[in-house]
Amino acid sequence: MGGVDKVFAPLCGRPAVAWVLDALEEAPSVDGVLLVLNGASLAQGEDLVRRGPWRKVWGVCVGGERRQDSVRRGLEGLPPCHWVVVHDAARPCLTPALVEEGLLAAEETGAAIAAIPATETIKKVDPAMWVVETLPREQLWVVQTPQVFRRPLLEEAHRSIHDPVTDDATMVERLGARVKVFPGDYANLKITTPQDLLLAEAILRARRVPTEVSPP
Repeated sequence: MGGVDKVFAPLCGRPAVAWVLDALEEAPSVDGVLLVLNGASLAQGEDLVRRGPWRKVWGVCVGGERRQDSVRRGLEGLPPCHWVVVHDAARPCLTPALVEEGLLAAEETGAAIAAIPATETIKKVDPAMWVVETLPREQLWVVQTPQVFRRPLLEEAHRSIHDPVTDDATMVERLGARVKVFPGDYANLKITTPQDLLLAEAILRARRVPTEVSPP
């Protein structure tokens, strides 16, 4: 992203994270939101929340060095609750319906993750860039957030698993717990490159453009 903090990248005149907060505000089952940011963006996030229209945002806290460290700090800052929904602020096209579907799916085992079927052929490649194996596409799903967990299960995972992981579901899986997959959304893209900003903005404009909140 060329040094741009993608969480605050402008989309339709608003910071990307504002769109996420909109969706969580509108999700009927969400009682409150804790925004976890890196230290350099903390003041910007606090200002955004202070000026914004969101009533469910409980606060803003500083994350950790790794993704899982940030989630752990978020967990530590939450008041008592039974369920925790973890979502990447860099996925601005979240919908309230996707959050609700995740909570329903998690009731079965206490853990559920959004994912979409892989639509392209996936090959395993070695460090020298030689193809090692072509993986069966029909068994592959691309994982997204939100990821939903019973809070005690997620807290146990963070106490027990210390190796670096790319998502919370991996930690829960290593405990031996079963994780349910529920259908994600191809529009629920993650901002990783400047091109993703163009796609996200097109998706958001196709839905609606609410009253603009200027970036801090």
